[in-house]
This record gives sequence, C-alpha cells and structure tokens, in this order.
Amino acid sequence: MAKTSQRGGASKKSSSRTSGAANRTATKTKSAAKKGSSYGAKDITVLEGLEAVRKRPGMYIGSTGPRGLHHLVYEVVDNSVDEAIAGHAKRVTVTLHPDNSCTVVDDGRGIPVERMKKAKNKPAAEVVLTTLHAGGKFGDGGGYKVSGGLHGVGVSVVNALSERLDLEIWRDGAVWTQSYERGKPLGRLKKGRPVKSTGTTITFVPDTEIFGDIEFDFDTLAERLRETAFLTRGLKVELIDERGGGRKVEFLYKGGIADFVKHLNESKDPLHRKIIYFEGENKDGQVEVALQWNSS
Repeated sequence: MAKTSQRGGASKKSSSRTSGAANRTATKTKSAAKKGSSYGAKDITVLEGLEAVRKRPGMYIGSTGPRGLHHLVYEVVDNSVDEAIAGHAKRVTVTLHPDNSCTVVDDGRGIPVERMKKAKNKPAAEVVLTTLHAGGKFGDGGGYKVSGGLHGVGVSVVNALSERLDLEIWRDGAVWTQSYERGKPLGRLKKGRPVKSTGTTITFVPDTEIFGDIEFDFDTLAERLRETAFLTRGLKVELIDERGGGRKVEFLYKGGIADFVKHLNESKDPLHRKIIYFEGENKDGQVEVALQWNSS
C-alpha cells in the first residue's frame, strides 16, 4: 500500500510540473501572437509598374497553365484586330517559331512613337508596353470606338510575362525598334531605316519563371483565330507554324458573322436557306446580328 501511495504521489507531482510548463508555453505563445498581429502602414506593399502582373499573373490572364499561355497571343492579336475594326488594318499574321517564341504582325497604323510629356517624355510606344491602362482605348480622340482584349492592359501584361519581347514599328516614315526583358526596356526606342508602309510587329518569348510549359498548341490558336476572322469581316488572319509540322492556315470571311452562322450550321438542317443579317452603328458603338434557325 505504501509503495502504491508513493507512486501515486510521484505521478501527481509530475503532472503538476507538466501543467505549469504548458501554461507558461501558452502564455508565451499568446504574447508572441499579440506582438505579431500588429497591422499598420508599414505592412502595406505597393507594387510598382508591371511588378503586380508578375506577382499575380492569374489576375490578368486567368492562369499560368495552357489557358494563360495562349491568352498572351490573343492579347497581342486583339490589338491588331482593333486596328482592323477601326478601318486601318487588313491583315494579321501569327508565326510560331522553333524556340517557342511567337510573332504577331499587322499592317495597321503602328503604335505611336512620339514622346509624351505627361509620361516623363517617354515615347508613347514604351508607355503602352510598360504601363497598365495606357492605350488608345480610353480617350475621345483618334483611338478606338470599340475594342477587344484587356482594354489597355493586354500588351503590357504580355510584356511583363515574357522573358524577352522585341518591338518593331513602321510609322512616320521609319522603322522603330525596342527590346524588353521581363517588362523592362533594354534600351531606348531607336529610329532605323526609312519605310513607306505602316504596321506593328511584336515577337515575344513566354517566361519560364511564370509558365511551366511554353509550347503553343497550333489547333488551340487556329480555332481562336478562325473565330477572330469571323468576327472581323474582311480581315485576313494567318497562322504559320515554323516548328516540326510546318502547318499553315489562313482565314478570311467577307461575310463576317453571317459566314460564322453558316459555318455553325454546316452539319445541321437549317429551317430557312437565307441567313438573317442586319447591322447598326451610332455614337456609342456598333452591332451586327446574324440568325438562322435549324431543326436540331
């Protein structure tokens, strides 16, 4: 009985020490949590320039997987399409290169190159490539009444998420060039040889620090570019693959969305032969409608 009592006493004494240690630990933890829970002005982070895009790319292109990767191409193409809708471009060519870079060329007016006083006297092209919400889609001047893409964000986002981007502009009687690395200019916009035509060429390599796989899928791009051609009447869109397969497709639809409806109903049984089509435009924008019912 005595031995049993001693063992029991020892057990209680040990338990008391353990409990005290636990209480002291809990007190220290609460104290540390209280110190670490302060939240003030020093905890606010301001991301400058395109740094926000690189920190949270999904906010701008949806993901860093295949969907986001191909979205880079769409954004550059949408700028060319805006020129076509405004009546200044008739052709867009997208070329996929063996090194996983992509080139988009259009015959539009070319991104403006004159210097902007309100942007520290930087060339307009550099401002467009390095500044969010900069472009010809906000003012009431000679920009765009209608536009697609991320509305003044797209091409700067592409620049931010590219390991390298090379810009070539044919405008004001000369070729203008500038290169960027992860959104930052590698040098000034340079004026080169004289030319008579106009247009913009952008070549970019997606950044492997952002994307796990930077190989573009030809069929994914072809499907999107076909729809782009349908929705932009009279615009010639080409997709060229310089990689192993060497594939090439070309889209041109003079009937616009009427041709799109015809394409959608190719394998169906239309209830009427003629496609209903009408369009309208006012100071607020323009609209096109094409209809054809089928028995499906």
